[in-house]
Amino acid sequence: MSSRDRSVTSPPWPVAVPAGLALLFLGLPILALLVKAPWDRMWSVLTSETSLQALRLSLETASAATAVAFVVGVPLAWVLARAEFPGRRLARALVTVPLVLPPVVGGIALLLAFGRRGLVGQYLDSCCGITLPFTTPGVVVAEAFVAMPFLVITVEGALRGLDTKLEDAAATLGATRLAVFRRVTLPLILPSLAAGAVLAFARALGEFGATITFAGNLPGVTQTLPLAVYVGLEGDPSEAVALSLVLLAVSVIVLVALRDRWLRTGAAS
Repeated sequence: MSSRDRSVTSPPWPVAVPAGLALLFLGLPILALLVKAPWDRMWSVLTSETSLQALRLSLETASAATAVAFVVGVPLAWVLARAEFPGRRLARALVTVPLVLPPVVGGIALLLAFGRRGLVGQYLDSCCGITLPFTTPGVVVAEAFVAMPFLVITVEGALRGLDTKLEDAAATLGATRLAVFRRVTLPLILPSLAAGAVLAFARALGEFGATITFAGNLPGVTQTLPLAVYVGLEGDPSEAVALSLVLLAVSVIVLVALRDRWLRTGAAS
C-alpha cells in the first residue's frame, strides 16, 4: 500500500484544531502586512532615494556574498562529503554554527576577528590598509558569514547522495580528478548548486543582526534593505511596511523557485 493510499483526507479534530491554529499563527502576520500596506503611496516610497539606495546596495552585496559563498563553499562541501580527514566532524559543526548563532553574536565575532584590533583585522589594517568594519565590503563579509552554510549544506547533501558510477567511469577512461569534477560532478549536482545559491542569496538579502553590528547603518554605504526597514519603523512606519513587502516578495519568489525541488525530494523519500 502506497503512502497516498494511507493518507487521511479528513483529519480528526484533535489534529485539525492545532493544525489550523498553527496556520493562523503563521499566516496572520503576513495577512496583516498585506492589509496594512500603504498601497496608495507604494510607488513613491519604493522609488525614494533612500529606498533605491538600500535596494541597490542589498542586491549588490547579496550577489557578492553569494559569489563568495559559491567560490569557497562548493569546495568545502566537496571536502566534507568526499574527503576523510581528522576533525571532519568539527569542520561540519563549524559550518552549521552560523545557522544557530544569534546574528548579533555573529557580528560581534566578526568584529573580534576582522575589526581594526581583531585577530586578523589588525594585520589587514597595518599591512594592507584594509578596513572591513563599517564599509560596504564589511556588509559582504557579514552576509557571506551567515549565508554560506545554506549553500554548503545543500551541496554537501547532493554530493553524498550522488551515484558515483559515472564519476568512476570517467576516471577509468583517463579523466583527471579536476576534469571529473568539472565535467561530470558539477553537471549532476547543478540543481542543488542552484538551490543552494538561491537560498544563500535570500539569506544574505535578509540579513540584519550581523550586518548592523559589524558594518553599521550608514545610508548609501552599509544600509541594506532590512536596515532601512528598521530605520523606517522609527520614522515613517508606512515606509518600513512597503520595504518589508519587497523582502516578502523575494521570499515568495525563492519558495516558488525551489518548490519543484522540494516536491521531487519528498516524492523520492
